[in-house]
Amino acid sequence: MMFHTVNNFINRFFGALFRKKRHIKLGLYGPPNAGKTTLANHICMDWLGEEMGKVSHIPHETREIHVKEQINIKSGGKELSFNLVDTPGIATKIDYEDFVRAGLSAKEAKKRAKEATKGVIDAIKWLDDMDAVIVVLDSTKDPYSQVNLTIIGNLEARKIPVLIVANKVDLKRASIKKIQAAFPQYHLIGISAKEGTNMEKFYESLFKVAK
Repeated sequence: MMFHTVNNFINRFFGALFRKKRHIKLGLYGPPNAGKTTLANHICMDWLGEEMGKVSHIPHETREIHVKEQINIKSGGKELSFNLVDTPGIATKIDYEDFVRAGLSAKEAKKRAKEATKGVIDAIKWLDDMDAVIVVLDSTKDPYSQVNLTIIGNLEARKIPVLIVANKVDLKRASIKKIQAAFPQYHLIGISAKEGTNMEKFYESLFKVAK
């Protein structure tokens, strides 16, 4: 009887302990050039003092999964610890000629297209390991794209908590309302990862999806 009592206590204690675990795996997803790596770099600079990856105007600069471990943020008296996963831009079609038009040689363009295709496949696979996802969208572009709908559809199918970031609000063509209208079921925050606009509210919003 005493054994069962002690055993039940231990199970309750460790069950409560693990329920309070605040270290999660947080993924950055979105179409190419939406600003995922720029946001990742801003987060890492704010809390670690170092950047995460290279940023470029050429699509699919990030073609591999990048992970920055043990980022600890504080906001409103709360703390959150996570591994940040920066993923390649999701695309439904990757054409090497797009890279040629961006200034790459045909050989380099074909190589990049192959790497980018593999990166997209890997990014989708990694969704199964995510505790929460930040979807980064370019607020100057039409949110009703096939790529965006594919990303959101994959997240809904897996029931993964989502925060949508409307990036590039510093630009004149930006429209947060269009993105909110497209995906009203999700919490949304408008930021400029490049300029650092609204980053404090962004950090506050992370606690809403990382429950």
